[in-house]
Amino acid sequence: MANFPSRHPFDPEDDKPREECGVFGAIGAQHAATFVALGLHALQHRGQEAAGIVSYAPDVGFSASRRFGYVRDNFTSKAVIDRLPGNLAIGHVRYSTAGSKGHAQLRDVQPLFAEFAMGGCAIAHNGNLVNAVSLREELIGRGSIFQSSSDTECIIHLMARSIQTSIPERMKDALRRVEGAFSIVAMTRTKLIGVRDPLGVRPLVMGRIGEGWVLASETCALDIIGADFVRDVEPGEMVICTADGVESFFPFERKRPRFCIFEHVYFSRPDSVIGGRSVYETRRRIGVELAREHPVEADLVCPIPDSGTPAAIGFAQESGIPYVMGIIRNQYVGRTFIEPAENIRNMGVRLKLNVNRAVIAGKRVVLVDDSVVRGTTSRKIREMVIDAGAAEVHFRIASPPTTWPCFYGVDTPEREKLLAAGMSEEEMRHHLGVDSLKFVSLDGLYRAAGEEGGRDGTRPQFCDACFSGDYPVRPADQIERGFRMQDPGRRDICRDDTGRHEVGRHDVGQDDVA
Repeated sequence: MANFPSRHPFDPEDDKPREECGVFGAIGAQHAATFVALGLHALQHRGQEAAGIVSYAPDVGFSASRRFGYVRDNFTSKAVIDRLPGNLAIGHVRYSTAGSKGHAQLRDVQPLFAEFAMGGCAIAHNGNLVNAVSLREELIGRGSIFQSSSDTECIIHLMARSIQTSIPERMKDALRRVEGAFSIVAMTRTKLIGVRDPLGVRPLVMGRIGEGWVLASETCALDIIGADFVRDVEPGEMVICTADGVESFFPFERKRPRFCIFEHVYFSRPDSVIGGRSVYETRRRIGVELAREHPVEADLVCPIPDSGTPAAIGFAQESGIPYVMGIIRNQYVGRTFIEPAENIRNMGVRLKLNVNRAVIAGKRVVLVDDSVVRGTTSRKIREMVIDAGAAEVHFRIASPPTTWPCFYGVDTPEREKLLAAGMSEEEMRHHLGVDSLKFVSLDGLYRAAGEEGGRDGTRPQFCDACFSGDYPVRPADQIERGFRMQDPGRRDICRDDTGRHEVGRHDVGQDDVA
């Protein structure tokens, strides 16, 4: 059995919400698989465990390659790309967020492919279906045979049972049955299809390259191949790209969009544009809001690289405190460095991060990071900065406290492992051992993302469930297992039916997010 690469306790990225997945597709481009491989390389931050590409050529049919590991290690050789011929291809980078993570097989890697009476169809999916378990049980009870642990396979079986006479219509039928977050790129022999769920939780954009069309999770993937950004695929929209152009449909009931606000905070690359807004600029403005909400007397502002950098720049600009690179990241220690000797393992985050003693010693330092999840890495970084001679250490966090798990395609820990779920801000400050700890407010985060009035609690603009407990889609499978959603007006901890155990995300029996 092939195993995914695992992260070890010394990896500072293990204390972050794990990326979801990334999707990319191209039609009408010569050697489309080459463009897809480049696009997936640009989206590597969204999933590092596995990648796959499916292509179609009339004289060959469908071709597929699925590999564990990085895109650069698997899809850069001419020999591999030559086995993926045609002017139509889609691809996927994967990080499993549930189910058999750490033990998945190659058949779990996307895109998934199936043959229907009207031809073949490949599907790549970013998101999570919150009713996948119940759908899977229903489909198995009706005779479906599943080959993978991916929730995406539910869509394929639902398509197979549809009575519609075309693949796009069968896909519409299937997606009307699923609940949760999905941005999908799919392909038939002649069509490139993109779909977003009615709330638009996960991103999907459309681009143009020559006479061809491109679909991608982020605009940075368009840039790498020289494609022009056309527009975002709208929430609840299905686009069908062919040699004749693009058709647009809205097959679902219209709903008020709830895009994932954590895409602005952490997941998307800073050089991407979301909803017409620069991710970098939003993160810089979060830092501005932080400085306004939580000023502090200090000598230096330092980012915790790399995701804290734009917010630290904004904090320094607004506060007038000098910005310095007080922590340096070693870019050459990757996840392949997985079996160090015990004495190296005990060095912890020092393998990836090192303090710039020359600028830190004797100074009052503001450290800016994007989030605090478990708090383990934050404590180690604080120790490193104190060891380097800092006089004071102040943490400023570019997101509100993460108090609730995500069920829409982000791998967050069980709620009992979220530091903010069981501690007050002052208790967290004491636990981390810092002189002060402050988070940007939810209103401040909304203002930075372009909602000048902040978060209107009755009509929120984003999905912010990880901060607020306000889940826009009822997590049906989790509720079936005992998860209790937040009671209106209350911030207490969810517990199971016995009242003894805190309930969060359960691994057993869940499908992999694709």
